[in-house]
Amino acid sequence: MPQNSTDLFSNQAVFKQARHIFTVSEITQDIKMILENTFSEVWVEGEVSNLRPSSSGHVYFSLKDKEAVLSGVIFSRTAAQIKFKLEDGLKVICFGKIDVYPPRGNYQLIIEKVEPKGIGALQLALEQLKTKLEKEGLFSPGHKRPLPYLPSRIGVVTSLSGAAIKDILKVLDRRFSDIRVVINPAKVQGDGAKDEISQAIEDFNLFNKGVALEERIEVLIVGRGGGSIEDLWAFNEEAVARAIFDSQIPVISAVGHERDVTIADLVADVRAATPSVAAELVVPEKEALREELADLNQGLFTAMRHILELLSQELASGVRKLALLNPAALLKQHQERIADLARQIYVRAGHFFKLREVAFKSAVEKLSSLSPLNILSRGYSITFKADGAIIKDSGSVKAGDRIRTRLDKGEIVSKVEEA
Repeated sequence: MPQNSTDLFSNQAVFKQARHIFTVSEITQDIKMILENTFSEVWVEGEVSNLRPSSSGHVYFSLKDKEAVLSGVIFSRTAAQIKFKLEDGLKVICFGKIDVYPPRGNYQLIIEKVEPKGIGALQLALEQLKTKLEKEGLFSPGHKRPLPYLPSRIGVVTSLSGAAIKDILKVLDRRFSDIRVVINPAKVQGDGAKDEISQAIEDFNLFNKGVALEERIEVLIVGRGGGSIEDLWAFNEEAVARAIFDSQIPVISAVGHERDVTIADLVADVRAATPSVAAELVVPEKEALREELADLNQGLFTAMRHILELLSQELASGVRKLALLNPAALLKQHQERIADLARQIYVRAGHFFKLREVAFKSAVEKLSSLSPLNILSRGYSITFKADGAIIKDSGSVKAGDRIRTRLDKGEIVSKVEEA
């Protein structure tokens, strides 16, 4: 045999001795061991796609980049702890381990932590919830109610061990110590805080439904002192936001310091920068009220005095008008007018008669100068017939007629002897 033929048979023998045939299960198990041991703790960056939440609480989706796709799963216990909402297109960084599922020969990333890329998980959750609640109208100014001016009963939802309750009580006591404060304590941080806060708000509303109007809580202060976003997170929870929105009692949100703005602040009827400011907003200062009351009293006194002066003037004017319209006054005026007219008539009549008297005397004098009797005084006489007719012609008498002669002084009666 040629040398090369001998070598060939030798190689084939060696190949037959060295060859190992794996079963599918063996290959899969080896791959599983290699992948799980190599990638037992791994951070993977990618974009969420094909998101499929299940009824069991598990969340299935794919992580992808421009060139590849990796299946991933978040089991229900881990999914319940994620603050933000996973959605297609969201870029995330996931921590977990590679797991191989032998029955299908598939591998996937079992995710234990997930963070949004470029923004903190809590901040993203906050922005997502803000967007959702704003669309529903929970931040609408039209929903916000005014605070009562001087409430007699104030409800407070906060922790009994925190500084917030001390600040609130101190300010309320300084400003108006007569106000009744009812505290419904609640956790303000950590697990269960959101449930206790929302339940405390609901409790106050239920309490109001079962008591008389004068016993009801008139305003609520809900809050705590400052802290990190994690510390304040209970006041960014949807349950707390909806409890505030549904409250029939006006709510003042007093969470953290002035720079901290939570969703509770946005939903509440009034936002206070701190718990102390909330206490200042809810009641006026008693001394300031006294000064304001004194100013109002002085203003009221001045206004009343001015009104009384105006009314007095109107009354005097009315009395004068009534006096003018009084029938007795009108009768007196007419009597005075009649008397005045009578005086004028008397004066004018006297003047008239005086003028007529002068004219009469002048006429008498003229008549006297023309009277025949005045001629008699100069030695003349007038003879009359028996019937009184003046005898002007001797032919008008005859013998035997009796005649009467008028002299200046006296008369002579004679008988005609011859005519």
